[in-house]
Amino acid sequence: MTAAELAARVGRQVSGSLVGMDAPVRMLLVALLSEGHVLIEDVPGVGKTSLARALARSIDVRFGRIQFTPDLLPSDITGSYYFSQRSSEWLFREGPIFAGVLLADEINRAAPRTQSALLEAMQERQVTVEGDTRTLPQPFIVLATQNPVELEGTFPLPEAQLDRFMLRLSLGYPNEEQEEMILREHAARPGGTDGVPVASAADVAEAREEAREVAVEPEVTRYISALVRSTRTHPAVELGASPRAGIALFRAAQARAALDGRGYVLPDDVKELAPPVLAHRLVLDQEARLRGRTPQQVVGDVLARLEVPVER
Repeated sequence: MTAAELAARVGRQVSGSLVGMDAPVRMLLVALLSEGHVLIEDVPGVGKTSLARALARSIDVRFGRIQFTPDLLPSDITGSYYFSQRSSEWLFREGPIFAGVLLADEINRAAPRTQSALLEAMQERQVTVEGDTRTLPQPFIVLATQNPVELEGTFPLPEAQLDRFMLRLSLGYPNEEQEEMILREHAARPGGTDGVPVASAADVAEAREEAREVAVEPEVTRYISALVRSTRTHPAVELGASPRAGIALFRAAQARAALDGRGYVLPDDVKELAPPVLAHRLVLDQEARLRGRTPQQVVGDVLARLEVPVER
């Protein structure tokens, strides 16, 4: 299955159960094909959990959900060993992290020690418990959520954790027409719809391979490099984007091109993906924060100043 076919099938499937999610679903597919993870930062009730479930049901992979709370332990995520009276040996009980799509709900409500249990899994696709390393299933994608309004009793994600999320998204509220459609859908199907898988893990692997083979011209590569480096020298930035951010932007642009059925990356791919890929990785200085500047504005400034490569 091609990446474009995968996007069309999953898009239709999710649209059948969720209204107004076309753009977020496309971004999730970009992360899925480029082996990235997504942080969804938005208020409660806009469909973050429903979106994650819909994606998992569309791709025929196991869905895992972790409700992060202050008393959550790392072993509640990764799993732990227990002694079996029947076999008289220690056995491993897998945690919810052994899933294809993992929803880390309200990730900033857990203590930093528990949050760090995801670091190895997100970067190396493996989990180490008691010195024993276990490989996670493929595909593996973490969809984490956090509420940007209610911050009491939360633990802000450290930069090392934020840097492992390829994209940060905000779903936003639906418009008037979409909200009316949501109400009508709820009245017609109060329990929602379970849906059926429209793609397999093998289909995702095939689409990922296609995305990795998308051509990136040297001029576009230099454009990505210049964009990332410019965030480090911006006067309002205390900590700029890392080399991992550049790799993430490069691979995300390849995935976006593959979803469009193209075998090459355009500068427009980079420009569209730069804010969700780079903004959450930037740390602004105190003066910029006091003036109300945002990382998204800084990324916009950098994009406006850089010369866009054009076809010769």
